[in-house]
Amino acid sequence: MKLLIIGAAGMVGRRLAETILKTGTLGANPADALVAFDVVPAGLVSTDQVEVTNLSGDISDRSVVDSLIADRPDVIFHLAAIVSGEAEADFDKGYAINMDGTRHLFEAIRAQGPDYHPRVVYTSSIAVFGAPFDEKITDTFLTAPMTSYGAQKMIGELLLNDYTRKGFFDGVGIRLPTIVVRPGKPNKAASGFFSGIIREPLAGLDAELPVEDDVRHWFASPDAAVGFLLHASTMDTAQLGVRRCLTMPGLCLSIAEVLGALREVAGEDAVARVKRVPNQTIRTIVAGWPQDFAPERALQAGFTADKDFQSIIRAHIRDTADASG
Repeated sequence: MKLLIIGAAGMVGRRLAETILKTGTLGANPADALVAFDVVPAGLVSTDQVEVTNLSGDISDRSVVDSLIADRPDVIFHLAAIVSGEAEADFDKGYAINMDGTRHLFEAIRAQGPDYHPRVVYTSSIAVFGAPFDEKITDTFLTAPMTSYGAQKMIGELLLNDYTRKGFFDGVGIRLPTIVVRPGKPNKAASGFFSGIIREPLAGLDAELPVEDDVRHWFASPDAAVGFLLHASTMDTAQLGVRRCLTMPGLCLSIAEVLGALREVAGEDAVARVKRVPNQTIRTIVAGWPQDFAPERALQAGFTADKDFQSIIRAHIRDTADASG
């Protein structure tokens, strides 16, 4: 089985690739070859079971995308995107990567002809929803995004549904919760502070909190995100019908509850490192996101969430310790 991960140098993409390389399989099938693509090389290493090819380029260039599909991968994970804050700040770049890049990928697959029918797993976002919100967002709630990033992701969802309906590929779209705790340096995502208020205090550093303590949000761990992707790549898609995009399960917590979990795991000193620094731009973006969900379709399809936020924090501590040797 040949696999392609677009966005393989990112946190979730790299973790997905490393999971596949560790097992040498995707579901019940051996993974023979993996192409890891991103704007920068992912630097992944082949194993005895899986031959890895690291490639870099720009998915807004159709010729680059055509070259990725020329070898006809059996499963394609499309994770590459300009994140929310950057997509809002740079309108042209957001649409070039998030919309045009996605369309280029789908068209490159279609150009291979009717005898090519791969599984395509597309990572969308809860940003496809917009206010006013119900207390819990159900599977039939209107997608009406309030940010450029959300609009770009919603366009990708519509394309995924239509190209699947037309038989060009077998698509599954997964709307990811905000993934925490992200390791490394902060990125330009408006949601980045959700990781920062855990990651930095655990490292003995101060972190800025730009929103109020009563703000609620929808979370999942990096391990849960990889689990979503793997399940989407192997599940029976007949149960999805024509609506191929699903909101993934997660945990709904307020900032106060997140800090309470941090206190329970790491103590009061860690919480004291969180400094309240209001940021109206971030507040406005976050206010346009939903807070809680009832993801019944995803649960019925076999997707599973984290059990509690304390477990997410402890997993990050373990991952950090492993990475440091």
